[in-house]
Amino acid sequence: MQARRRTSGVKGCPLLNERVRNSESDAVHESVRLAALRSYDILDTPPDGTFDRVTALAARIFNTPIALVSLVDEDRIWFKSRHGLAADEIGRDPGLCASAIFSPDTYVIRDALSDPRTLANSLVAGECGLRFYAAAPLVTRDGFRLGTLNVIDFEARDFTEEDQRTLAELAGAVMDQMELRISSRKAVRSLLTLSRHAPEQDAEEGLGTKGTTTICA
Repeated sequence: MQARRRTSGVKGCPLLNERVRNSESDAVHESVRLAALRSYDILDTPPDGTFDRVTALAARIFNTPIALVSLVDEDRIWFKSRHGLAADEIGRDPGLCASAIFSPDTYVIRDALSDPRTLANSLVAGECGLRFYAAAPLVTRDGFRLGTLNVIDFEARDFTEEDQRTLAELAGAVMDQMELRISSRKAVRSLLTLSRHAPEQDAEEGLGTKGTTTICA
């Protein structure tokens, strides 16, 4: 007799079972998202002038002291570029970048001290005293949100729809650079693979023609 397959959930509790299925689905999506992030080979790489120019431009456009290119890893948020901030990574606390990647649109916190999404975040409740945060997601061609381009201020402020569109366009420029770099790396790897196989192919062709006598009429 074939054994019955066990499934997650609690019999007779459809709401709880739905939550369990959603949780499992979220975990699978997150593992795939993390795999996509790591495929770019960008985590823990040195500073890059291309990304630094974007964060400097964002800080100047929106008149904020801090602008970051943030990548959300499994248990940390790592900054590929940081304008106005000394730290190169922080913990993955909910409310800011860790929450922003779940939003398909620009994520705006106009006053972190009065927004329930950020009250428990250490950057808001701690010595940093963050008050304003706006982030546009960095979205791959496959739709994975790897991180954000964000601007930060220590005073509450407004952020118009036009501001949100501009930040999203800058985030798109960051993502274009990331896509360009991964495409270049793939091309280089393909060339290296071909170059390694070329001597073997030449040797095989040489063996095939060895001992052949050409007769001229």
